[in-house]
Amino acid sequence: MSFLCELDRYLTLRRALGAVLSTEARIIRRFATFADSDGAQHVSTNLIMRWLESLPSASPGTRATRFRVARQFAEWLHGIDPRHEAPPRGLVPGHLQRVHPYIYSEAEIIAIIEQARTLPSVYGMRGLTCSTLFGLIAVTGLRIGEALGLDPADLDVEAGLLQVRHGKLGKERLLPLDRSVVQRLEGYGRERDRLLGRRPEAFFVTCEGHRLGDCGARYNFAHVCQQIGLRERQLYLRHGRGPRIHDLRHTFAVRTMLNWYRLGKDVGREMIKLTTWLGHADPAHTYWYLKAVPELLELASARITGATAEAETQ
Repeated sequence: MSFLCELDRYLTLRRALGAVLSTEARIIRRFATFADSDGAQHVSTNLIMRWLESLPSASPGTRATRFRVARQFAEWLHGIDPRHEAPPRGLVPGHLQRVHPYIYSEAEIIAIIEQARTLPSVYGMRGLTCSTLFGLIAVTGLRIGEALGLDPADLDVEAGLLQVRHGKLGKERLLPLDRSVVQRLEGYGRERDRLLGRRPEAFFVTCEGHRLGDCGARYNFAHVCQQIGLRERQLYLRHGRGPRIHDLRHTFAVRTMLNWYRLGKDVGREMIKLTTWLGHADPAHTYWYLKAVPELLELASARITGATAEAETQ
């Protein structure tokens, strides 16, 4: 059997049920490729464990995530053919630990966008697409999968709205955009269509007019970060380690909250706006930034201390 063929069926079914699988799809594809190259006919615990050992070393949380994703795929295959074996839960221990966010400076964000514009390609589409994509994530806090899932019709130029149809857990939301952002996106769309000679189905595209994929976006971001010194340069097209594209989302959230504190706004009241904007299912996911970023925690503590002192004097 071809595991890659079964993988396509599996991903199609999951996506039809509303799942957003950019990261999971990348993990499962690596497993399916390994299984096919190994000549395996059926999934087994031994096959999954050998695949895990073949991968670069990772944190316990990342290793556990890889195992969980492969195990879910094995369970689906077992439902089709009992000869496939799904390994027992908890075989690879590890808790999911959130990565401490890297908060970009304004100068670093500008450098990322400017360097992305210089990415080489025959028609200049690569630099045009990547610089616009990275800029949009920086000013809206979109998840990478949400941004890549946009279609041209999702931008309402007149109303200044962006429709996010492929949010986490299949949720949709509307984002009001600053006029300057609308103009940048509109300008990208015009130049994109001019270079292609047609209007593509996807908003962010490659030189061939295909939707830019998750792997392509992450590779280009890593390459740009290496060029400007945010990551060490790597051989063999490796990404290396360093600030991530997802940290642009973290930076947007943190800077929004910092601005509220500095302006003296009621952060508790404003937080629901940010939760909705970011597409968080639970406000607790947004409040996590208070613990993750020391400056925010200090401002929050100072606000509470000040409010307590004021109450005591009354």
